[in-house]
Amino acid sequence: MHTASLSRLGELKMTAVESVSALAESLGVEAELGMLRVLLAEWTEKASPEVREMLRWQLLDRSKYFRPATIFACHRSMNGGRIPTSLLRSAVALELFHNVSLIVDDILDRSRQRRGKATLHCRFGNLPALMAAGYLAAGVFQLIASDRYSVRLLSELMQRLGIAECVQWRLRRQPLGVADWRAIAAEDTGSMFEVCARLGTRDERLKRFGLLLGILYHGCDDVGDVRGAAALGGGRDEDLRDGILTLPVAIAIRDPEVAVLFRTGDRYGGRALIKRMRDVLSEAETYLDEIATSAEEEARRNALDPEPLMELVRRTRALSKC
Repeated sequence: MHTASLSRLGELKMTAVESVSALAESLGVEAELGMLRVLLAEWTEKASPEVREMLRWQLLDRSKYFRPATIFACHRSMNGGRIPTSLLRSAVALELFHNVSLIVDDILDRSRQRRGKATLHCRFGNLPALMAAGYLAAGVFQLIASDRYSVRLLSELMQRLGIAECVQWRLRRQPLGVADWRAIAAEDTGSMFEVCARLGTRDERLKRFGLLLGILYHGCDDVGDVRGAAALGGGRDEDLRDGILTLPVAIAIRDPEVAVLFRTGDRYGGRALIKRMRDVLSEAETYLDEIATSAEEEARRNALDPEPLMELVRRTRALSKC
């Protein structure tokens, strides 16, 4: 693998992390995220010694905290003022739950690195990592046991994400379209951000905004993966390897010849497909611009102070450029 390509990929990933760090400052939620980190650290140190080192590894280093920042921004856009303690607990629970999904995804994707370091299962083994994920999931509901609203939303989220993963796996290597991709994205990342918005406002007023923000995040991640795979010369995209429908794939396979490459999934076809996906990135970016515009319109229509939400959209939209 070329040193220049590795260096370029490192620059891409660092830019994404810096973008999220800047998000907290631009939203004025540095204090809230600071409290979130303290609560996460306190929760981790109270964990069983058997899993404590794993939880430190997973939770306390290089986390982006984009989803808790979304919860805080949605609260600010509707209520202003200080973040209540109950909302902080909900944000901690959401972050724990998000890490459950990351651990499982990394095992299924056979990913060796996340956030610039070894994934949990590579560092500690598959079985310990799965048990740590179960420990985190139980911890979510212990944290919010007295908060029926948060329990209901996070239970719903767990079910929706499980269904979304099953759907994506069942439909792998099928040459479907952009509408199909959007439906999958809505129930995958979209459901996570939708729940963030609902947790932040304690109602449904920003539900559609959160859904659109999550679809946008999902699509920007898809495009960013293509840019990273291209920088590395191909062969590093787990979604492509497993035949998962991404936004660039959904656009590229409108060409029947590309659809055959996607269905085949051989090594040569994967390299050729990455090239075709790179060729349609401008069309994918245009589609993402449309989603971003819809999210901004939803913010203006429903938020008392839409600026925090507009900033969320701007920062999310920038992720595909990284």
